[in-house]
Amino acid sequence: MELRQLEYFAAVCKEMHFSRAAENLCTTQSNLSQQIKFLENELGTPLFDRIGKRIALTDAGKILLEQAHGIFERIDYTKGAIAGLRRMEGGSLDIGILPGDADLLFNALMINFHLAHPKLSINVTETMDVNGEILEGKRDLGVTTVPPDPDNRIAVIPLFHEEFALAVRSDHPVAKSKAIPFEQLQQLKMVMFGSEHQLTKVIHACCREKKIALDNAIVTSTLSTILSMVQQGVGASILPRMLLDYMKPDNVSAVTLLHPTPSQDICIIYRKDKFLSQAAKLFIDELQAFIQHVTEKTKRQSG
Repeated sequence: MELRQLEYFAAVCKEMHFSRAAENLCTTQSNLSQQIKFLENELGTPLFDRIGKRIALTDAGKILLEQAHGIFERIDYTKGAIAGLRRMEGGSLDIGILPGDADLLFNALMINFHLAHPKLSINVTETMDVNGEILEGKRDLGVTTVPPDPDNRIAVIPLFHEEFALAVRSDHPVAKSKAIPFEQLQQLKMVMFGSEHQLTKVIHACCREKKIALDNAIVTSTLSTILSMVQQGVGASILPRMLLDYMKPDNVSAVTLLHPTPSQDICIIYRKDKFLSQAAKLFIDELQAFIQHVTEKTKRQSG
């Protein structure tokens, strides 16, 4: 049974006349009659009672017409849903990010993206295993550090190079310095993310390189707590320079760390063999544009 045969059948039912139905379909009456005959042969029963020049639906024809209407409705719904996805009027987008990145990358961006595409369902999940969840198919996109040895199933789009700076209360003696050597951190009480956080892993790697240890007065999982502790003078912290320059938290100064300057490369990842929706493609474009905007803004402010 072909969709075209159902369309021909429905057209005959609408007109209850073969020649008028053929004219509406822009086909010949003989072709229309043949397609209806094929349909009847396949079903093994007549669909029309032919009474002279008049026709009427058989009981089988009535059943088929009812079901055909349902099929046409489902086809129209499917076409509309797919068209809606293309127009960003429906569908969903699931994004995995490293903990803490939402404060810099996503809060402002997500608001604008949602306002532009209000019917698109967007889920942003903080996870330490962005790469693994992308491989498992749990997420459509991931924003994470560049994998040192990426799986060949993963596509990697470089996003930006992220440097970290020391965040201290503005009246702290260190705040007067534009830059300090990394080992000077030994003299400060630190407020840090937990050991599982990617930023902390980068800092610990630098500590091992310099063969030093830091005094962690407080360990927390939230950026807001870290900033509050720094503002109250409880301790200093190490945070992304871009975040500090963009947010400009009150009573907090950013000091450059030297030899080494902690840093990491951030990228967007997705599975090459998984369909990349229009929503995902558009989000990648807008995230790249947003990062460029933030970078240019912080450069202007620092200049």
